[in-house]
Amino acid sequence: MLLTGLFTGMVLALQSALEMKQFGATIYVADLVGIAMVREMGAMMTAIVMAGRTGASYAAQLGSMKVNQEIDALATMGVSPLEFLVLPRMLALFVMMPLLCLYADLVGILGGAAVGVGMLDLSAITYYRETAAAVTMTDLVGGIFKASVYGVLIAISGCLRGMQSGSSSSAVGDATTSAVVTSIVFIISACGVFAVVFYIVGI
Repeated sequence: MLLTGLFTGMVLALQSALEMKQFGATIYVADLVGIAMVREMGAMMTAIVMAGRTGASYAAQLGSMKVNQEIDALATMGVSPLEFLVLPRMLALFVMMPLLCLYADLVGILGGAAVGVGMLDLSAITYYRETAAAVTMTDLVGGIFKASVYGVLIAISGCLRGMQSGSSSSAVGDATTSAVVTSIVFIISACGVFAVVFYIVGI
């Protein structure tokens, strides 16, 4: 997560600096990196990393439990697999994703600041003030909300594919792969929906 957020911020700063230099507006690199990380990139990059790590893990765990007939045993004992296995995992990602998103936002802004200070001759104080002026609380809350939704989508995808796994060891691997792909598709689709809705609302 550290390297992903750091390099995302650095790439955003470098790419925007190439255009901003033509107009003598390199100071606005701070605005672009701050807003992009907080509104969109922090939540999305966090979600993609967690889809590859946690979503796949959920699918593998539940798939292995299905192979060993542990899920059938829970149902036989009258324990709901959804409440006992799926709900805690969903709540865990729902709670942790906003915290990881905030961490990714901070690291990404620091990556942009490293480029701004090291390559664009901006002072650290100037970069900080410009970022603080550009990023609003609405941007921050919107990004955190997106991260929470992405977390739920990752948990649903991972648990769904795990529950749908076949009864062989190879099926567990297929379910794990499918969980990652499904999670990323859901994340990108949700990102598009959020973009349209936030544009209509005016956020």
